[in-house]
Amino acid sequence: MTQLLVATSNRGKVKELVPLLGELGWELCDLEPFGHVPEAVEDGATFAENARAKALHYAQATGLAVLADDSGLEVDALNGAPGVHSARFAGEHGNASANNALLLAQLDGVSDRSARFRCALCLVEGGQVTLEVSGACEGTILSDGRGQQGFGYDPLFVPTAPGASGASFAEMTAAQKAPLSHRGQAVAALVAELSSRGTGAPS
Repeated sequence: MTQLLVATSNRGKVKELVPLLGELGWELCDLEPFGHVPEAVEDGATFAENARAKALHYAQATGLAVLADDSGLEVDALNGAPGVHSARFAGEHGNASANNALLLAQLDGVSDRSARFRCALCLVEGGQVTLEVSGACEGTILSDGRGQQGFGYDPLFVPTAPGASGASFAEMTAAQKAPLSHRGQAVAALVAELSSRGTGAPS
């Protein structure tokens, strides 16, 4: 079975990606066994640039096929912020509570709360980029968080899709969130492209 490195240390992303990718016949692993590898530099101007940089970095360091994700939240009233800085919006990488608090503070009194999550995926095989896909989910930002599921900005984000029924991502089960989310959309595109090869696993 071909091994695929899912290049993220974000446990929330791993939890979402692994079940979605499992049907493709890969042996999946994350970055935990590769703690000696320096972190990839994420200084791109777009999610796609960061995903590509991460995938190439970890492919070179490990010799494995690599799938990298870069994703985040774009808020229209903030001119697309936090965008590629979503994970470190409040200054400390991965501090969801601080990020959410800062977002609410910046939207205090703002009526336009439209936003979207975006996800870019990049697959590298044999040291070369072989596939790049993306997904997006439109929604609105709540004035206060709801729900205990998910991670990051999920308690503040309500998808506009009818299937969401007004629930935030953090109020949904993983099965409910997957077909609506930006990451679910990106993985669906990835699966479709790989299936067209006639095999799911990297060659």
